[in-house]
Amino acid sequence: MITKSIIIFAFILIIISLGFALFNLVKHKDQEQSEKTVKALTVRITLSIILFIFLFIAVATGMFKPNGIGMHMKKPVQTEQAQ
Repeated sequence: MITKSIIIFAFILIIISLGFALFNLVKHKDQEQSEKTVKALTVRITLSIILFIFLFIAVATGMFKPNGIGMHMKKPVQTEQAQ
């Protein structure tokens, strides 16, 4: 449950950062606001990379099990036994 909470929190931070960058891009056209836009987009990219690494580690260690489309339809692999 904590893993899902961390992922949701990271997505919220990414969306907030993206919204802040969009606000600065649309509302103001001067150099100072342009720097704020770049900084907000840099924060978004950094958060996205950290989230990707966290998801990779969580799946690799088994803390998070993906259950996307078609995952319930997979049949277990059966091995033939030598007689």
